[in-house]
Amino acid sequence: MHSVQEMKGASIVVETCAAVDPGEDVLVVSDWKVSGVAERVAAAAKERDANVSMALMDPREYDGNEPEETIAAAMMEADVIITPVHRSITHSSAVAEAKENGARVISMVKFTEEQLVTGGLYADYEGMRPHCEEMARKFTEASEARVTSPQGTDVTVGLEGRDGNAHPGIADEPGEFTALVHIESNIAPVEGTTEGTVVFDGAIPNLDIGVLETPVEMEIEDGAVTSVEGGKEAEKIARVWADHDDPAVYNIAQLAVGMNPECPEFNGWFSNDHGRYGNVHFGIGTSSNLGGTTRAPVHFDAMMAEPTLELDGEAVVEDGEFTFF
Repeated sequence: MHSVQEMKGASIVVETCAAVDPGEDVLVVSDWKVSGVAERVAAAAKERDANVSMALMDPREYDGNEPEETIAAAMMEADVIITPVHRSITHSSAVAEAKENGARVISMVKFTEEQLVTGGLYADYEGMRPHCEEMARKFTEASEARVTSPQGTDVTVGLEGRDGNAHPGIADEPGEFTALVHIESNIAPVEGTTEGTVVFDGAIPNLDIGVLETPVEMEIEDGAVTSVEGGKEAEKIARVWADHDDPAVYNIAQLAVGMNPECPEFNGWFSNDHGRYGNVHFGIGTSSNLGGTTRAPVHFDAMMAEPTLELDGEAVVEDGEFTFF
């Protein structure tokens, strides 16, 4: 039996975040590792009198891999796609094509039953949406970003001509995407422009790394990572990159800010750590789903805990606190 509280969380996903209407074709894409959450989301969508289908696949090997072709085909028929999956398919071609076809996509990576009951899912999405959209506008208007931190981060990022993306935890229009429970604004840096040193001291939700025990330091030149150092976490990243003989895996693909007030700390939950309030993170790999031009076989994000983010010289995040609201 699904607990009442778990179903309450699933209803937030379906009603608030996906805005599912009766009669809509809803496809829940999942894999056997998180199928329990998928079943609850599907049941909540059924309660909205939607036409609900559920597709289960083997978990992908890495975040950013493509789903099975049969599932990609089904995604082209859906009005709403909700993806409780163990490995993110957010940056896949299949998701990009489904969005272009008018589907609303709600990503839920490594969601557990516990996360349906407590934490970031219970944020005030409507209340945070204007701030999230304002952050995206600031990204759009800026030509350069600079990120610094007490740990030694100092990196500049070219943004000229790129649009910011607001992911407020709500996708209620055709072609919109959001990831739960992030509440995130992001932008794809111009390829080849990111330069400097980044010290990640927060979390790397992907690659099964989680909260960082040892900081991971990366040197970035001409928009690509040239070295990665640290403890076992850095070694794992280097190993994953070596497995893929593709220079695109080193691409600085995304500059993002987490904005969920109900995610005050890094705790190892994939979605919590993306949305952790006041964190700045870089995505490395695919940027083409964000407004960039690079497609890589793998994409992961890495977080800083107390960063300062300046856009054209104006601080919008200072030591992990927002300055504009």
